[in-house]
This record gives sequence, structure tokens and C-alpha cells, in this order.
Amino acid sequence: MDQPQLDVGSTAWLLISAALVLLMVPGIAFFYGGMIRSSNVLSMIMQSLMTIGTVTVLWVLVGFSLVFSTGNGFVGGFDLVGLSDLAQTVPGVHLDGVPMLAFAVFQLMFAVVTPALITGAGAERWRFSAYTAFVALWSLLVYAPIAHWFFSPLGWGSRLGALDFAGGTVVHANAGVAALVVAAVLGRRTGWPTVQHRGHNLPLMLLGTVMLWFGWFGFNGGSALTANGIGALAVTNTQISAAVGLMAWACAEQIRFRKPTTVGATSGAIAGLVAITPAAGYVTPLSALAIGAAAGIICHFAVSLKALLGLDDALDVAAVHLGGGVVGSLSVGLLATTSVNPEASDGLFYGGGYSLLGAQALTLGAAVVYSAVVTLLIAVLADRLFSNRVSPRGEAIGLDLFQHGEAAYAIQTPRETAAARVPSHG
Repeated sequence: MDQPQLDVGSTAWLLISAALVLLMVPGIAFFYGGMIRSSNVLSMIMQSLMTIGTVTVLWVLVGFSLVFSTGNGFVGGFDLVGLSDLAQTVPGVHLDGVPMLAFAVFQLMFAVVTPALITGAGAERWRFSAYTAFVALWSLLVYAPIAHWFFSPLGWGSRLGALDFAGGTVVHANAGVAALVVAAVLGRRTGWPTVQHRGHNLPLMLLGTVMLWFGWFGFNGGSALTANGIGALAVTNTQISAAVGLMAWACAEQIRFRKPTTVGATSGAIAGLVAITPAAGYVTPLSALAIGAAAGIICHFAVSLKALLGLDDALDVAAVHLGGGVVGSLSVGLLATTSVNPEASDGLFYGGGYSLLGAQALTLGAAVVYSAVVTLLIAVLADRLFSNRVSPRGEAIGLDLFQHGEAAYAIQTPRETAAARVPSHG
């Protein structure tokens, strides 16, 4: 590593962005945890924590290499295994003045966030051991190949000309369709949809939303890989799309139900964040406004599809992340412009014709189909090995006590409360 050539500003920005993206994982845990019953909130948090541990180990050993080393266009090879040679370069990636390790740890956080998103689909019934095995296999067999297609310049999607600035397809559409498969394999929660499984702590959900929103500035802004105008554009577009998505979803609720909700407003903000992710560094701020509005409205109506399909996607992961990922990825084909990023291609609305839109649609479709098929195979294997779903008794007790022997909230009985009031005389 040549220290005099180190770009301190860009390296610092990438490392800070990595920390911001890591903050999104507890954000996911709190966001999901607040929307489920109090007897399952720790299980949701534990799944996110285990995702951090499992994916980090696999990323160092082989995951980073499978995504970014030289391969066959479908998946990388083993040139970067173990992150052992710090002087190595990442094939095709221009890291001007940024150490490989800074890039590797930044990309690690994307690999952690993606499977953590899936947990919302299996809330309140997914066995912890089965989930852990699922995450390990899914990270290597689903995330790594799809990330190679788009994030590595050597992947077939990149060579085709598809653009995914920060993971609209790699992260969100990928996790969204996987969540749909997981919901189908696990089956419905007991009593769903007749029994309403209401969130126990919406302020906790709001805290998770704020953490996600804050972390998303690193998610998108850091994907510029340097502290420059593209990074500033990505951060600006991120804020715009989230704000408009929030407003669009709330307006849709007001028109349909006469009652805008905090759950709806936060879901709209997340939908806006998801949709701008693939486009953040390729579109103008006005385009970001349009993308956020489209995501807020489309994802709002997409929530209703799970009832039609009979799939208990407990926390609407597919509606928000698959729906938002599709909106964002296709929006790149319409609204990308070289006027804001010379490394992009012009979309249909900027005179670029249908070539970029076609590349976006083709690669998005391939990623969704591949993810769905391999996720199904992994889920079936995990079920054979560990049994994916907890027993009816465990579901009734709650996963916190049944699987982890803990309770999120210490609730005193009347006798304990009275005893606590008795003065002590030493």
C-alpha cells in the first residue's frame, strides 16, 4: 500500500459510509421488531445480530472474492480469498487513493444488510437454527453471484451495460423476491389473516426508520467510492426520494382510508429510499422526486397483493423492497443522464433510446428468477436439516422465550409491584 498516494478524504468517507451502512442492520431489527408482537421482538433482533456475524466471517473467507475477483462473468473466483494480500487491486474497480480493505469492508456491509431484510417475511415463526443456515448458504449462493453480475465490472450484467448504483437489484429486488419465497415456504402465521398481528411498539419502529434513513446516506453516498460531486448528488437524491415517498404513501392512505398512519408514512419513506438506490448517482434531483412519488404509490398498493396471493409476508418485505427495487431499476433506464454522471448512459427520456431500459429489464428479470429459484432450494434444504418453522407451541409462547430464554420487557405482576413498595428495614 503506497501511503503517499492515499486519498485521506475519500478513504475516510468510505469508512464512515461503511459504519453508516452497518447502523442500518440494528435499524432493520428495530423497524421490524416494533411491528411484531412483544413476545418475538428479541428473536428479530437476534436474527439481525447473527446475520452480522455469519456474513462477516464468510465475506472475509470467500465472499468478497466470489463477488469481485476474476471469474467467468457469473461469479468471481478465489483470487481475493482471505483478504490476505493487502497490496492486491480489485479487478476492474478504480480505487483511486482508497485501500482495498476500505472498499472490502464497505461492500461487506451491503452483504450483511441484504439477508437481514428477508427476516421480516418470516417474522414470528422462523426457527433460529434454520435461519442461520439459510443466511450462510444464501450469502454464498445467491447474494455473491448477483452482486458479481452488477457490482463487479467483470460481471455479465455490467458488461451488458446495466446500471445499479448502490443495489436496487442486488440488494432490494433480490431480498424482496427471496422474502416472498420464504413466506411461501414457512406458511402463514397461526390465525392469519383472520387474527390481526399488530405491532407492539410503533415508537421502536420509528426509531428503526430514522436509523435506516440516516444509514442510507452512507449506503448511497458511499457508493460513489470517493468524496466528490457524485457522492453529493447521491445523498441529495436519497433525501428527496425518501421524503416524497413518505408523503405519497401518506396521501394514498388519506385518500383511501381517511387516516394516514405512522406505519404507512415510514413504509413510504423506506419505499422511496429503496427506489432511489439504483439511480442515486445517475439521475437529477427532479427525477429523484418523481421516483420517490412513484415508489410511495406503487408500493402502497403492492401491499394488498399478499392477501390476493395468500402469502403471509409478515412485514411487507416484498411489497416495499421488490416493488421499490423494480421501480428504481427500471427508472434508471428511463431517467439516467450523462449530464449528471458521465459514467452513466442516457435513459429513454434523455434520448438514449431503449438500450439501457432493455438492459435494466433483462438483468432485473434474471436476478429475480435466479434468486427465487435458488432461495427455494436453500429454504427446502434448511427445512430438511433443521425444520424451518417453530412448533405451534413455540409460536404461541413467542420466539423470545421459546428459542432464546429471554423476554424483551420485564413486566411485574401485581404481587411483585406490591412487594416492591414495602419499605426495607435493613
